[in-house]
Formats: sequence, structure tokens, C-alpha cells
Amino acid sequence: MHRSLVRPFLTRRGFSTSSEKIVASVLFERLPVVIPKIDPVVYAFQEFSFRWQQQYRRRYPDEFLDRSNARGKGDYQIDYVPAPRVTEADKSNDRRSLQRALDRRLYLLLKGIPYGAPSGKPVWYFPEKVYESEETLRKCAESALKSVLGDLSSTYFVGNAPMGHMVVQPTDDATGSSSFKKFFFKSQVIAKNKFNISKSEDFVWVTKDELMEYFPEHAEFLNKMIIS
Repeated sequence: MHRSLVRPFLTRRGFSTSSEKIVASVLFERLPVVIPKIDPVVYAFQEFSFRWQQQYRRRYPDEFLDRSNARGKGDYQIDYVPAPRVTEADKSNDRRSLQRALDRRLYLLLKGIPYGAPSGKPVWYFPEKVYESEETLRKCAESALKSVLGDLSSTYFVGNAPMGHMVVQPTDDATGSSSFKKFFFKSQVIAKNKFNISKSEDFVWVTKDELMEYFPEHAEFLNKMIIS
């Protein structure tokens, strides 16, 4: 958000002075590191297109082709074995590792007691922080992620505006006494395959489909907000 938009918004709504809490949450994602497998339908179409072109393509007489400067003369052989798409972390279902689901996006979840969680009951949640006196909500989101990773040198925040928001209603035994708004920001992993996660009882890196196992009550909301 641009500064000129954020300050009036916060002041007009009274976020900095009212009892209503605002929480900045971060969807910290690792992008795919290998090309996803082609859908069988797409593969079949590409195969059909190739065979069609081979069948009806125009062939020129050899005398029309200048092969004097043809590349690839001689016999060359390159021994290349691609790295496996399925890693040891995949085989053992090690969700604490970034070396899994290489063709999918992964999202960081923490386990602990965030604002509004049932008292004394650790839950899974995205890195987050209650808005206090930060200049913008994005600054608050950056602070939330920095407190978990230690620094933001290997992260990239996508845009200044939140990607979505929700109103959280407290349960009977929640630590918060009233409803609050949670704004979600997107940040991405940059050139790193391991982080020292702190300030949480546990953490996991999960795909969008796996997210639904942790937040079944918010499955519809997450499906609409996260486009993979």
C-alpha cells in the first residue's frame, strides 16, 4: 500500500486507537524449482500436433539446403542424468524440509499460540503479528516474518497491498475478547532451500492441497485466495 493510502485508512477506521485488533499475516511461499509435469491431455495434444506437422510439413530438395556450415558435425555424446523429481523428503513425507514437492508451491506454517487462539492450545497458523504502530500493514507483515526467519534477505514481498482478508470471530476460550481482522500478504523464498525457523513449537512446508488438512474450516476461503 502506498503511504498516502494507508495512513488515512488506518486513521479513518481508527485501527490505531480502537479496541478492534488488526493482524498482518504472511503467506510465505517457495515457488516450484522444477517444471511441473505436463497434464496428460496437454501431452496428448502436443504429441498429435507434432505428428500432424511431421506428416504434412513441406520438404525441400537437398540441393536447396546449404549444409556446409551445419552444426553438430562429428559424434558427440553427453552423459546427462537428471536429478530425481521425487526426493528423500518426499519418500519420508518430511514436511519440515523444503526439498519436497519440487514441482509445487510450498507454504510455511507455524505451530504455536497466535492472537485469538484457544487459550493454552497450540494451533497451526501463518507467520503473523498484531498491528501496533508500524507505518503500514506491510511493514507489520515484514516484522512478523522477520521475527521468524531472523532477516528478510532471502525473501521478496509481492506488492504492498494485502492479497485478502478475513474477519475472525473468537471462540469461547480464545485469548482475544472480540472479533478481529486478519490481512494476508504474500512473500516468496529467494535463492534458499533451508531456513532456521524460530519462535514456534513446530513448523511445516506444505502444498496448497495439504493446507486444507490444517485449515478445513477455511478451505473455501484459502482456495479462492491462493491461486496455484
